[in-house]
Amino acid sequence: MDPERPVHKKRIAVLASGRGSNFQAVIDAIAAGEIPAVCVGLITDNPGSHAIERAKAAGIPAVIVEYARFPSKAAYEEALLAAMRGCRADLFVLAGYMRILGSGIVHAFSGRMMNIHPALLPAFAGLHAQRQAIEYGVKVAGCTVHLGDEGTDTGPIVIQRCVPVPPDDDESALADRILVEEHKALPLAVKLFCEDRLEVAGRRVWVR
Repeated sequence: MDPERPVHKKRIAVLASGRGSNFQAVIDAIAAGEIPAVCVGLITDNPGSHAIERAKAAGIPAVIVEYARFPSKAAYEEALLAAMRGCRADLFVLAGYMRILGSGIVHAFSGRMMNIHPALLPAFAGLHAQRQAIEYGVKVAGCTVHLGDEGTDTGPIVIQRCVPVPPDDDESALADRILVEEHKALPLAVKLFCEDRLEVAGRRVWVR
């Protein structure tokens, strides 16, 4: 990038369901000046998510859209869509958000959603990716950052990072090693988006 050109900071929001370690990696990179962005919100479906505490510590507004409180999936997705629109974000980062987003949300934010998955897609999509990798007997595993679409972990791939899988590996140890790479890959992918360096052509994502 041109060092003399002022950088417009993008607005990003994060969707997370669990402990929020990838959320933390992103907001830490923003705080360090590595990502030209401001995190404007956390959205979670889990009122017990530790990501909420991370958001509070960083002064980031958190919105809880708990699935169980809605009479139907359609009602839940309507509320989620409203919460996402309320963020007015340029990019939505799915950092361990454990619900599949409906087509209405995918279309509303096409090209503006990014997901992290603990496998080298297209292998081992869906839940328990690390267990799938162990059971299949792979020699290499890793993580993938991809753009969101209507499928399950099927969007265009932005970044992948690898880890070895020794013969005596187990699911927990593999998950821990992959997580280290997730904490590098996701902030980098967000940085590239916020610097307007990603170009999507079909299934290919080019880095300018």
